[in-house]
Amino acid sequence: MQRRTVQEDEVLERLWHLREEGRQDLGALVEALGEGFDPAVLPSLAQQGLVILTEGGQRVELTARGEPRAERVIRAHRLGERLIYDAFGGDFEAGACELEHAVTGELVDAICTLLGHPRDCPHGLPIPEGDCCRRAETTVASPAVALTALEVGQEGRVAYVRCRDDGLLHRIDGLHIRPGATVRVHQKYPTFVIECEGAAVALGEDVAASICVWRASPPAGAPAPEPAPAPRRGWFGRRTRG
Repeated sequence: MQRRTVQEDEVLERLWHLREEGRQDLGALVEALGEGFDPAVLPSLAQQGLVILTEGGQRVELTARGEPRAERVIRAHRLGERLIYDAFGGDFEAGACELEHAVTGELVDAICTLLGHPRDCPHGLPIPEGDCCRRAETTVASPAVALTALEVGQEGRVAYVRCRDDGLLHRIDGLHIRPGATVRVHQKYPTFVIECEGAAVALGEDVAASICVWRASPPAGAPAPEPAPAPRRGWFGRRTRG
């Protein structure tokens, strides 16, 4: 599912680029994506109402629903380019590609504010305006919190793991708890239990506190998840597929 979402974002991003160039035909999209083009992605995007195919399927356009999602990807990518280029110089494209799929809108706004709300990327292309720009924000509150700060039912995307023990760090990574992964809190007591990539993981509180996430509230009206079975106190890394 995560891989398909990334592929969809790549197509939406490319459609935005092509529209800036005045090209919206299917042939231009296929050429731009090259070997990374998956023909199954377009029907999926159309079914979701994010794109529309016209002229016998030879023209592809963003819909009113697809526009904001494409804009979010473009904004994250171009701000990522601006951040990497201004801070480090050199090759900034690869890092920006990774960043656009792994950050929340809150963090994108934080980057934008830190950079002083730049208007264009290093290529000279416009960066879509965000709410932080319209409010002319000048200060940033850290959007990353410890996993233990989330409540039962809340989700977060892993930002980083602060751990001095390499062995423990590798164990956490082995559970697929790594930057970009989405986790949901199922239980906080007597042992911290989260869901990560479809599996239940029991963590000691000290381990959970070392995992920092970007907070993301569940969709409005979404039912709270069923509590996970309580493992014995002190378990670490027990992983079961649901």
